[in-house]
Amino acid sequence: MTSDDVRHRREAGHFVRWALAQKIARDLSFPAVRWNGPSQAMDDAALWATARRLLHDDTLKPEDRLAGLLLLLYAQWPAAISRLTVDHIEETDGAVRLRLGTVPVDLPGPVAELALHQVAARRSHAVLARTDSPWLFPGGQPGRPISVWAMGERLRKLGIRLAETRSTALFQLATELPAAVLARTLGIDITVAVKWQRAAAGDWGAYAAEVSRRSAKAASGRENQPAAFNAQGDLQC
Repeated sequence: MTSDDVRHRREAGHFVRWALAQKIARDLSFPAVRWNGPSQAMDDAALWATARRLLHDDTLKPEDRLAGLLLLLYAQWPAAISRLTVDHIEETDGAVRLRLGTVPVDLPGPVAELALHQVAARRSHAVLARTDSPWLFPGGQPGRPISVWAMGERLRKLGIRLAETRSTALFQLATELPAAVLARTLGIDITVAVKWQRAAAGDWGAYAAEVSRRSAKAASGRENQPAAFNAQGDLQC
């Protein structure tokens, strides 16, 4: 915990805090490090290059492409991706939505196709295997989702650096969307969303007024919808 050569400091901290919360251990402490935003420039060019590869490279497994895009476009950790079920994906009136938080996300065409393909594959497998496993990314053990470690390894094999890529995705989203929308749609804590908004230097203090002005323009027939939203206000990436 104190050596300059220590490894897995972050993971050890999570374990200590979990052990205290479960009352397995007492009188333990672990130094916390305050996060003050990204420490280096975000490589959004690399992010979009990888996203395009996952969108169009048919030689990759569809489930791996979908998992990678959930990280690249929606800043989802492997832990969150591995816990998704087929019920998190909804298709209504020709639109495909993914529920990550309290407000569903509208999936763009190529991502929607991958999501529907994975749902169909999982349901077909469930019928053939006579199992009611709900997981979108099932693991090797019957009835269990893929492990966080295994999901992380699959993403790394795609050339994705997990922490760096998620930071880049959150940074990009925080420059375009208010913290409240990030929290509702991505399923992250509002305090985390606010920190990323500040790190991205996004000023959303006048957001409500801007929406009001755009709504007024809509009445006169002009284009008013922000690029990141559809008509219902759902996040689109």
